[in-house]
Parts: sequence; structure tokens; C-alpha cells
Amino acid sequence: PQTLQDEYEGFLDRQIIQDFKDYADLCFKEFGGKVKHWITINQLYTVPTRGYAVGTDAPGRCSPMVDTKHRCYGGNSSTEPYIVAHNQLLAHATVVDLYRTKYKFQKGKIGPVMIT
Repeated sequence: PQTLQDEYEGFLDRQIIQDFKDYADLCFKEFGGKVKHWITINQLYTVPTRGYAVGTDAPGRCSPMVDTKHRCYGGNSSTEPYIVAHNQLLAHATVVDLYRTKYKFQKGKIGPVMIT
């Protein structure tokens, strides 16, 4: 969400993991009786590469050497994609653990979408 991007740079900061968990907890609580297939993160590959390596997707971050069209607002293409991917995987694992320990009784399935 843009608010979290503005507040602390979103998936570049580990704080996103707790916020992601809190959001998932709310979703499981409110919709768990109706939803049986949960996707934690859609296309784990896309945000780190297109959002932080080449800057073509939100949040549009990349290194100046990659930014030949001057559309990125900052970033480091050699480190940020890895930080973001790492934090996405931690957020995914945290939410899966939450579901399996607290909401297993809902009998749903949970996982990421890798790439389609």
C-alpha cells in the first residue's frame, strides 16, 4: 500500500512483516469462513525485479545506471531487489505460520503465486 511505502519504504523495511501479518490476521478472521484458497503474495518475482531493479512498476525504484529514461525516483538495483524479495518471503512465511497455528480449523489452503 502507498501509505506503507510513504511511511517506511514498504518491503524495503522489515516492519512490513508485522503489518502484513496484522492485515492477514484481519482477513482470516473476517473472511476465513468464506475463503478456502489464500494467496499470500502474487508473483513474488515481479515486485523485486520490476519495482526495484528496473523501475518499470511501482514503486519505480532503480539505480541511475539502469534509469536511462529518468523515470525512477531513487534506489539501488544491485541490493534493493534482494532485500525486497527477502522481506516478501519472510512476510509470506509469517502469514503461513499464522494461518497454520491460528486458523487451521478453517480448512483452507495457503501459498504464494510464483509467476504466471
